[in-house]
Amino acid sequence: MATRKAAALCLGYVLVVVAATAAVGDPGKIGICHGRVGSNLPSPEAAAALLKQNGITKARLFLPDPAVLQAFAAAGIDLTVGVPNENLTFLSAAGPEGALRWLRSAGLAPGSGPVAGRLRYLAVGNEVLYNNQFYAPHLVPAMRNLHAALAALGLDGQVKVSSAHASSVLASSYPPSAGAFDAASLEVLRPMLRFLADTGAPFMVNTYPFISHANDPANVPLAYALSSGESSAAPVRDGGLVYASLFDATVDAVVAALEREGFGGVPVAVTETGWPTAGHPAATPQNAAAYNGRMVDRKARGVGTPRRPGVPVEVFLFDLYDDDGKPGAEFERHFGVFRADGSKAYDISFA
Repeated sequence: MATRKAAALCLGYVLVVVAATAAVGDPGKIGICHGRVGSNLPSPEAAAALLKQNGITKARLFLPDPAVLQAFAAAGIDLTVGVPNENLTFLSAAGPEGALRWLRSAGLAPGSGPVAGRLRYLAVGNEVLYNNQFYAPHLVPAMRNLHAALAALGLDGQVKVSSAHASSVLASSYPPSAGAFDAASLEVLRPMLRFLADTGAPFMVNTYPFISHANDPANVPLAYALSSGESSAAPVRDGGLVYASLFDATVDAVVAALEREGFGGVPVAVTETGWPTAGHPAATPQNAAAYNGRMVDRKARGVGTPRRPGVPVEVFLFDLYDDDGKPGAEFERHFGVFRADGSKAYDISFA
């Protein structure tokens, strides 16, 4: 996570909905991220048991930690596994054979216990196009090589390959229908979007309405950032669509940007979102419970966004535990849904 700046026609719409639904997985279940930048983290087995106890069946790992992979897979948790940025240069140059070796060394290939059977997504790099773009030229070649390696293992139908982007990948997001990608990133994004469309993988984005509110409270009211739908949050009107939620507006700005590039059938997955409990006046357990509770509820009801109604969005909450080793502002260290002892940081149900 980073502190980031959001009849023929009917047939065409149906095709978009079908394509957007294809890769979202179980529409009723929300996922959760398991960051590892903490000094007092419970064991992988304890974390896996906590997820299972709370009915959470999907997790995102930021790197293929062998102990966590084995514990989570053994507990029946479906896995989104990150490929670290620093591996991209090798994976780009090594071809499918090198990517296959990497998958085996990372414990993600068949023969690695239960892990391969639980792997659902590879998130190749995290926010590669944000700020320092050193790894950007290597991103799409690495994705292609990993996909080819998965195909060689017979896993390409089970495991989708994508990359998680900061929401700043959008140069324009207001109103949502004006969504457009940053022109400087299009050289990488356009071949990536073709790859995602060809393989049925989602476009992954990390979005934090809390940070938008914290950075600009005058223009991003708290209720709008919390997705509360309260009358105090002046809705955003965009043609015939109305937005009372910054989360919906951000997702639909990404959808509009995809459509602008000719890839309106690519689904959107939110690979990080959440609300902290300390470190800022708006970072309270009550607000975290409200925001994350609404994320769980929208997944359970299978709701979409104003631009794609009825099309559920894959969502991963950040984070399982507080990460006291994270750099940056104080609130960065307080996104945990659970405490280290397994108790909830606030009242939230995943049932």
